[in-house]
Amino acid sequence: MKLTAVRTDVFTETSDLPAFITRFIPSVSEKTVLAVSSKVTALWKGTTVRYQSLAQKETLIKRHSQAALQTPLAWLTLKDGMIMTNAGIDESNADGKLILLPDCYACAAELRVALQQRWQVQKLGIIITDSMILPLRAGVTAAAVGYAGFHGVKDLRGQADIFGKKLQTTLVDIADSLAGTAALVMGEADEQCPLCIVEEAPVVFTEKEVRGEIQYPAENDLYTPLLRAAKLIKQEK
Repeated sequence: MKLTAVRTDVFTETSDLPAFITRFIPSVSEKTVLAVSSKVTALWKGTTVRYQSLAQKETLIKRHSQAALQTPLAWLTLKDGMIMTNAGIDESNADGKLILLPDCYACAAELRVALQQRWQVQKLGIIITDSMILPLRAGVTAAAVGYAGFHGVKDLRGQADIFGKKLQTTLVDIADSLAGTAALVMGEADEQCPLCIVEEAPVVFTEKEVRGEIQYPAENDLYTPLLRAAKLIKQEK
């Protein structure tokens, strides 16, 4: 797998993102996955508000999440089937604004169609990346807040391990793995690399709708008891 981070100009809010991308990436080969930061995706859709106060930000966090728990560092929130900080609302590299997550699955699908036409390719994947924090781990990684054009989960249940034992629960989270890998070369500060070309990625390309395939049912999730104890997920009656 080959990853190439792409340094760009500063993206201007509500500008044409497909045109911006193809200015810095004139062409790609078939079976390419393009990682795009959630920040430029949000700026493309204009989902920003001028920062006014901490109270304003906290109101927006609660409004844009299904559940929110205040912690000493940030709000731990449930949004669109994901646990994330502050409902994805960001103010870094935002020039005095708060940047809110748009519908990233819809954005990935729209961007994919536009780039397929511009690049004249059929098998193309788009992944929208956003910074994430793992429990009890220092630093940030990244996760997929939206993607299109490939399957984000690989099901290994029923396959054998090296000793012939059949796997019963193993699913490979391809979308988040790709997002984390791409973010490693895209950077988190002033690198100005909101795009990453991923070639030879081990994915299965598809034209089908992929929204929801990566979400895992709360009743089977390892962290559900902890999240219920923290009152971030409601107790089933």
